[in-house]
Amino acid sequence: MMNREAIQQIIPHRPPFLFLDEVHQLTESTITASWHLTGRESFFAGHFPGQPVLPGVLMVESLAQAGAVCILSLPEFKGRIAYFGGMRDVRFRQKVKPGDTLILQVEIIQLRGRIGFGKGRVLLGDKLAASATLTFAIGD
Repeated sequence: MMNREAIQQIIPHRPPFLFLDEVHQLTESTITASWHLTGRESFFAGHFPGQPVLPGVLMVESLAQAGAVCILSLPEFKGRIAYFGGMRDVRFRQKVKPGDTLILQVEIIQLRGRIGFGKGRVLLGDKLAASATLTFAIGD
């Protein structure tokens, strides 16, 4: 449905800090996206040498980026920026390694003015790799 170039038309993130490759499904309150880890990402060199593992915080950031695509696709927020405001109930359940493809699912559960909340899940195959509740703020 949406490739990296189209994603970059909506959110300001750019490589090496763009953690979305494709959007597969998008509604006004939900998104399903994916991020393929090639193994060439620089963070794998130091986390951990000889046993590379995706830092958990980057799974949360990828959820935040997916949520931002969802929110900023709404006509009233087109051209704005979504700031990551916080996270709670974060759980990491699977080790993610080079070559893995993550499926990112975010549901916007509340939006009050420019402040919102989303529930996110990271799937690795059919297994839950991470989950979090995210807070965001829409800027100008």
